[in-house]
Amino acid sequence: MEPFFETRSLTMRYGTAEVLSSVSLTFPGPEMVSLTGPNGAGKSTLLGIMANLRRGFTGECLYRGKPVSRWRRAAFARSVAFVPQALRLDFPFTAEQVVLMGRTPYAGGLFETSADWAAVERALRLTGTLEFRHRDFRSLSGGERQRVVLASALAQEPETLLLDEPTTYLDLEHQLSIYRLLRALVEEERMLVIAVTHDLNLAAAFSHRVLALKRGRLMADALPCDALSAARIREIFQVEAEWVTRADGRPWITFSS
Repeated sequence: MEPFFETRSLTMRYGTAEVLSSVSLTFPGPEMVSLTGPNGAGKSTLLGIMANLRRGFTGECLYRGKPVSRWRRAAFARSVAFVPQALRLDFPFTAEQVVLMGRTPYAGGLFETSADWAAVERALRLTGTLEFRHRDFRSLSGGERQRVVLASALAQEPETLLLDEPTTYLDLEHQLSIYRLLRALVEEERMLVIAVTHDLNLAAAFSHRVLALKRGRLMADALPCDALSAARIREIFQVEAEWVTRADGRPWITFSS
């Protein structure tokens, strides 16, 4: 079977600035992948290309063996969902209506089906957003909005989920709950989940695999303990770090002042 995603010598320039440089990756199947690196490393650009939202790159980006640009939009959206860092809506949609928008790739008539409403209900429940389903999306806090946008993506019932900093605006409790949910989607729903993050401890705790970019170049593609070793962190982030073992036995990355 073809891998979920594959990139081959993927390169992207904005004017004369090279933001991705010959990035080759394979995502063979369900796994939790964290994509990290300093600001401007090319993380969001890579994710945008994989989500079929960016053009002008060289090299190849394939989904299920087919270039992403050759997929019909509705068919691609039924398989791949993208969660942006933030979503702005200027119209008075309720949270539930925003989640229902995730069913657009399945639209076949004027009215929603029972399958649409079942998918919306499940997505609201998974993301803990049932309590404000009838509230105006614009009235929600940043963290609440982020969870609703994730629910909309889950309502698509994709096999691949691409997320650009999914815990932006979230407090610690909801950061952990979102990452637990993402890991459960991999293990129980057999999804491929790729999430951009700046939180190295969340990446270390929940990922099967960590990718690290620096100035558009792939610096690491390995298990968290290897991709986020003290030497790698120093090379990529110019920060001194150390792995320690907490009282509960779990590893944790600490940083020098």
